[in-house]
Amino acid sequence: MVALEKLSKKTAAGMHICVGLDSDINKIPQHLLGNTDPILECNKIIIENTALNACAYKMNFAFYEKNGEKGIETLFKTLELIPADILTIADAKRGDIGNTSELYAQSIYNNFHFDSVTLHPYMGFDSLSPFLNYKDKINFILALTSNSGSADFEKQKLTNGKFLYQFVIEKVNQWNTNSNCGIVFGATNSEELKDNIATFKSLPVLLPGVGAQGGSLEEVVKTFTDHNNINYLVNVSRALIYTDNTVKFGDMVNDSIKRLDRVIKSIDK
Repeated sequence: MVALEKLSKKTAAGMHICVGLDSDINKIPQHLLGNTDPILECNKIIIENTALNACAYKMNFAFYEKNGEKGIETLFKTLELIPADILTIADAKRGDIGNTSELYAQSIYNNFHFDSVTLHPYMGFDSLSPFLNYKDKINFILALTSNSGSADFEKQKLTNGKFLYQFVIEKVNQWNTNSNCGIVFGATNSEELKDNIATFKSLPVLLPGVGAQGGSLEEVVKTFTDHNNINYLVNVSRALIYTDNTVKFGDMVNDSIKRLDRVIKSIDK
């Protein structure tokens, strides 16, 4: 099943929560630390308790690469636990010159077998084209991020009057000839989201920043609903995977994603 088909089936069913598996050994429930691979066990419990409500799983490479070979092994084993019909996102933020980018694309798609990846557009089209050549994947390109530093570059105004992030969205629409592009748009930018949502067209939108970073799930859902757009994923990491640190961890994660799902369905009617 191609990536866009996976995503479309979930969003059509009203599922919009992307579970961020950014599991940190210092924050997971302590009773899991006795396992041979505590992070893998934590991820297993999260997946088992969210799979019926999740539209995607996003794995930030930094949380795994920092542990070297052991971390990469955990990443591979975690991917094996994710149901085949649910989109997987490599949050790796790649984007480099020609041959290097080609190797990064091979790594993400041929080695790890992710369905999608996050990319940064700073080095231009040739730095992204090796990823875009994978027609059955989704390439989420950074437009406007949720961090405060987004003002340093992304919100700078160009001589044509557009903000840089708006120009990025325009470019991504041009590059989307194979329907395998998406954008990353931070949920903390609620006014910018309202002002620019019409420019997203058919692009899938990955929205980080809800929960711990201050983004409002209700505002995001209402904005997309008001524009009859169901093509979005709301990433929730810390507010979901660290919801409890007791032996009831799995149950609490399950309760949390169901609560988020109810919020979405109460607005997205």
